[in-house]
Amino acid sequence: MGGGGGGKVPGVYMGWWGNLGSPPQKGVTTYGLAQNRQRPLAGTLHAAFFNVGRRTAGQILYWAPPMVAAYAIMSWAIERNDYLNSKAGHQEFAEEAE
Repeated sequence: MGGGGGGKVPGVYMGWWGNLGSPPQKGVTTYGLAQNRQRPLAGTLHAAFFNVGRRTAGQILYWAPPMVAAYAIMSWAIERNDYLNSKAGHQEFAEEAE
């Protein structure tokens, strides 16, 4: 018969996709695993720790300096506010207020 039919009669159903009526392949081995034997989260915790470490090391120079600067500025501001609201601070700046 004509080309592409594999010797089959045209118009005859040859099977669903992947099973088009050809002889089965030989030498192909397939394996299966029962769903209750699978470990879908195997190694997730271990990989998560190392991934966080790797990503932090790659990004630390982008966020650490601003965090250190913000901490230093906030520490100075709190210390300055405490001084200005103390007895010594009131005495020092009382002369300017008059």
